[in-house]
Amino acid sequence: QVQLVERGGGLVQPGDSLRLSCAASGFQFRLFDMGWYRQAPEKPRELVAQIENTGATNYADSVKARFAISRDNIRNTVDLQMNSLQPEDTAVYYCNAHYTGANYWGQGTPVTVSS
Repeated sequence: QVQLVERGGGLVQPGDSLRLSCAASGFQFRLFDMGWYRQAPEKPRELVAQIENTGATNYADSVKARFAISRDNIRNTVDLQMNSLQPEDTAVYYCNAHYTGANYWGQGTPVTVSS
């Protein structure tokens, strides 16, 4: 069955870095656009970064120049390197896989940025 398993979240201080990783299985990973979303308490889920099946990327304005998304079509993983983390980055981060007629989510991994 389809699985998206995120790992790498945790508690960090402002200015620190974290790397999230999502391991995918059960579908043709290379065909899917992959993304990272986040949801802070009492806020809607928002797109953080996306990498299309072509390798093209796009980012939310709030994370440009700080975050970098990458994918490995051999290992079926998508990573999110997060640098210069700020308290406003605190949220549950979700991995997403999207293709025409299919949309899959991981269970989420929490990231807390606090001094």
